[in-house]
Amino acid sequence: MPAIIITVAVVVIVALWATAQYNGLVRLRNLVQESWKQIDVELQRRHDLIPNLVETVKGYAKHESGTFEAVTAARTAAAAPGSTVAQQAAQENVLTQALGRLFAVAEAYPDLKANIGFQQLQQELTNTEDRIAAGRRFYNANVRELNTKIEVFPTNVIAGMFHFAKAEYFEVDDQAVRATPEVKF
Repeated sequence: MPAIIITVAVVVIVALWATAQYNGLVRLRNLVQESWKQIDVELQRRHDLIPNLVETVKGYAKHESGTFEAVTAARTAAAAPGSTVAQQAAQENVLTQALGRLFAVAEAYPDLKANIGFQQLQQELTNTEDRIAAGRRFYNANVRELNTKIEVFPTNVIAGMFHFAKAEYFEVDDQAVRATPEVKF
């Protein structure tokens, strides 16, 4: 009789542990998905601001059509649904580079830089970029936690049984971002 009680107790404890691990993995997976959706909201905000910015600059720099087309094409690609995290990151990197060229064009037009509408759009875009960066840090922290839990024993047994997959990091691939800033006095 005591052997049966001990066996049942061990089975119950193992079942409770497995359930807790499974639920923890589900919570982390949902947190990763939620944090990605928050980034997606900010990316959509960014994508909505860009046409207004392009139109404002177009009014001043009509002969820069190549730059405008590059920004528009990059925005269209980045705003397209159905991308993986890695694909979205690559598309956002292209868009960031195109926006850099757009701001370089804007630098050549002092009247444009003084335009209140342009300044407001530029500030909104800067605020959005900051929120995207914060969201990316939050998302990547959640991805790290999920991936670690999926890889660490004994949770990896439960993850394997229920086909939990590692999540992708949202990484910046822009060399300008990764470069060491040059400080001159």
